[in-house]
Amino acid sequence: MSADKLYTPAMLAAAVKLADYPPLADAPLHGEARSTTCGSVISLDAETDHEGAISALGVKVRACAVGQAAASLFADHAKGHDLNGIAQSHEGLQAWLKEGAGMPDWPGLELIEPARDYPARHDAILLPWKAAIAALSSATASS
Repeated sequence: MSADKLYTPAMLAAAVKLADYPPLADAPLHGEARSTTCGSVISLDAETDHEGAISALGVKVRACAVGQAAASLFADHAKGHDLNGIAQSHEGLQAWLKEGAGMPDWPGLELIEPARDYPARHDAILLPWKAAIAALSSATASS
């Protein structure tokens, strides 16, 4: 499969959009996820509302364009989601990528759909959800 199909202008534009989500130094919640497959790393800072839903977030991403685009898609739509919702989305995304299940309900995933054909990119796609789960779980653990 051609890299041109994978690295589309839209995917590269989404990767650049990460500049809209700079790290939040004073955020109370932090999570990090690393891919053992490719070495990509995402650090996520989050604030939550009184119900535990994400109200603000920032990310620092060291990943390929696919991982960056996935992080951008995550950041664009994470506000309002709590730990349970993020965990369910992660499970659905993992099943979609690795088991051929239907596309999960997360806006914009069609942008990274070509990456399903590249198993080496799957872990990079999952990183933002894993980092958010780590961050939101730290709030639950400290409660």
